[in-house]
Amino acid sequence: DREWGDGGEYEAQHLAVAEYIMAQVADEYADAATVPWQLVYQSRSGPPTQPWLEPDVCDVIETLPAQGGRAVVIVPLGFVSDHMEVKWDLDTEAMDAAAEAGLRAVRTPTPGIDPAYVAGLVDLVEERLHGTPAADRPHVTDLGPWFDVCRPACCENIRAGFKPAASGIAP
Repeated sequence: DREWGDGGEYEAQHLAVAEYIMAQVADEYADAATVPWQLVYQSRSGPPTQPWLEPDVCDVIETLPAQGGRAVVIVPLGFVSDHMEVKWDLDTEAMDAAAEAGLRAVRTPTPGIDPAYVAGLVDLVEERLHGTPAADRPHVTDLGPWFDVCRPACCENIRAGFKPAASGIAP
């Protein structure tokens, strides 16, 4: 069993993907290895009295000028399409926060229907169809291939105690 830290498996997965992306960028652009980055969250939901995933993207953007930041690149790595949540939270609210902070800002697109992304989905389906063991499945982070079905308490909703946000039966 792994120790996932305070953010749990959800945060660990996002950090692993962010680290992978930054390593790929640094391989292509040497200066990128020294560029600071941070995992932040969007889509705050519910009343302000309820805990949510933090830090919030707009809150962090507001602090960047005081840290010497002049620009921000926003990468919605937890989303696969440019739906309304992404468009509003990032293209409207985060861009407004950046403008108010005097920062240049750009958002990378989500994968959407990019051929490489679609091919990856096909690969995932074929792996399951052919019963490829998890140990034999390709992966790009140290976390390895993930579970096919959420295990009990995997998607625990921290705002509601042990009430699952999503559920499934572990194989």
